[in-house]
Amino acid sequence: MMTSFLPFVAALPGQGGELAMLQDPQAPEEPPVAQAPVEDEALPEADPEVEADDALIDGRRRPGVQAELPDPVTQNNPGAVRAPPPEAFPTDQFPVPDRWRLLTSLCPEKKKGQPVSYGVFGGLYEVCQPITDPYHQNWLKGDLPIPDKYKPGFLKEEDWFFVLNAISDTVIEPRSFPTPVGVQTTDRPDSLDVFGRSNSLVLAQTFITGFALIKGETAYKPPSVEYRLTLAAQVNHVDVPERRVLLVEPSARSRRTDHFIGVQEAFVDYHLGKYDTARYDFISVRAGIQPMQADFRGFLFQDNQLGVRLFGSRDNNRIQFNLGAFWRLEKDTNSGLNSIVDTPRDDWVFFANVYRQDFPVVGLTSQVSLTYNMNRERGSFKTDDNGFPVRPALLGDLRSRSYDVAYLGYAVDGRIGRINLTGQLYGAFGEDRNSFFTSRKADIRAFFGAAEASYDVDFLRFRASGLYASGDGDPYNNVEGGFDAIFENPIFAGADTSYWIRQVIPFAGGGRAVGINGRNGILNSLRSSKEQGQSNFNNPGTVLLGVGADADLTPQIRLSGNINHLWFAKTDTLQALRNEGSIPRDIGWDLSLAGIWRPRANQNLVFRLSGAVFDPGSGFRDLFTQSGGDGRYYSVLLNAIVAF
Repeated sequence: MMTSFLPFVAALPGQGGELAMLQDPQAPEEPPVAQAPVEDEALPEADPEVEADDALIDGRRRPGVQAELPDPVTQNNPGAVRAPPPEAFPTDQFPVPDRWRLLTSLCPEKKKGQPVSYGVFGGLYEVCQPITDPYHQNWLKGDLPIPDKYKPGFLKEEDWFFVLNAISDTVIEPRSFPTPVGVQTTDRPDSLDVFGRSNSLVLAQTFITGFALIKGETAYKPPSVEYRLTLAAQVNHVDVPERRVLLVEPSARSRRTDHFIGVQEAFVDYHLGKYDTARYDFISVRAGIQPMQADFRGFLFQDNQLGVRLFGSRDNNRIQFNLGAFWRLEKDTNSGLNSIVDTPRDDWVFFANVYRQDFPVVGLTSQVSLTYNMNRERGSFKTDDNGFPVRPALLGDLRSRSYDVAYLGYAVDGRIGRINLTGQLYGAFGEDRNSFFTSRKADIRAFFGAAEASYDVDFLRFRASGLYASGDGDPYNNVEGGFDAIFENPIFAGADTSYWIRQVIPFAGGGRAVGINGRNGILNSLRSSKEQGQSNFNNPGTVLLGVGADADLTPQIRLSGNINHLWFAKTDTLQALRNEGSIPRDIGWDLSLAGIWRPRANQNLVFRLSGAVFDPGSGFRDLFTQSGGDGRYYSVLLNAIVAF
């Protein structure tokens, strides 16, 4: 049986405006029903001057279409009382000079006990604190604009901020390392060995004070103008077991106390506002003594130096760039702080780098960089504050040097899924005007690569690190293949918790004032000094493999451990300097453990205690054979930082 469709009604154009009924053809016929006549309704007449698309329905609004406003209503009430003028209100009842102090205007008077207003306004206690309190808002830290009563007369406009930084950095560092015995004299007359006792002590107290004057609302965009000055004063004391380690004079004692004041920052930062975008991209120029870090982890150049830098961001802050030039300042020998009383070095650094977020994959930031180091210190001779020659280094022909080297680099930093990743590649290419092995020009061709990956499991982070810096395989040819940095300060493989990164190993036999590595440096560069010496591309290179773990036991307590194994990439330069036929590549094992305590869970109070043990390998023992003892070395670091 065929199923019939339900009838439906449709309005069809017909005679007399009647409705036509469409029915199932198989349905039985029904008699017609009489219908009452329908009177035509009066429809409103359309306005011929209004387009159909511009018409509005009563009670509805359309975007972009504005209905005609009604006629204005005028009031005429002669008996009404006029509003009082603004000067009729006492100004002392409205102590709100700007929008930052809306809450502080409600602060109660200083009384004992808990004011009632703190219970009414829950967040009021956080802002009603003295300006000496570093844990709450105050205008000394730049949280609020400078109050009018404290603002100098030369600051004519509004929104000026003042920032005061004060840091106390205390270091207590017992340690041991191969200590050369002086040729002329020794503290132990019966000592016949090349190396004497190894224990020593370093004490250092540094006070850092910084001042900044900033113009602009800094919540979402850089300040329009910034003036900054940072001074650092240090007192240090060193006690070593042998003479001619701290001072060149054989008669000098094996203890030294020194002090110095350095200028670490002194710059003006000007914001080029005409290049701002709607997404707060910006361009600024900064001139003066300023911090600069060439890569993510400080492998190549991380220092505070005199220069000019153009930097900013584009593409909704996904692209950042730096373009600048630095004229390197002389450093104080014992503190490492900048010395502005000495003539700057004939050493310049030019650089350009670009960062791109979420490239090549989401979560990673890529950096491409070009850094050029132009050294023109040939013909000069420099001794440090302790009397030791630092330029040129006491290696080879002892002639002064100059060089040009360009570093081409690529770096990544970020994460892929749950794996945190940092990587760095460098190629160094240039020319050394005087290779100290051949006294001739030599081409520089050296390479560097480092990577560190970590994986988080709850409160634990497990790390794996690897580094390779090429070494020079033939010191007497016209190519220098050992990689060296400009001024390294690596945050890598345990950083300064590591024994090898923290301590300097003197290279006795190849120059008493030359170290295998540098303090707070990872490269085996054979430099006289990281602070005052020159880069050296006639070096044995460095290989490192390591693992480590961090444990955040609480928000205040972290434990970190690292195990690193180090090798020389090549030992040809060491063999030539020591006149030895063979030297093994194995440097040894570096084991370290550190604990960090932050009582307030912030950076205002940070206490760190770390210890490291170095177990020498066959190559290290070949270079630094010492009679007696087990041949192991240690480093203990107690560091306390108090900041405002």
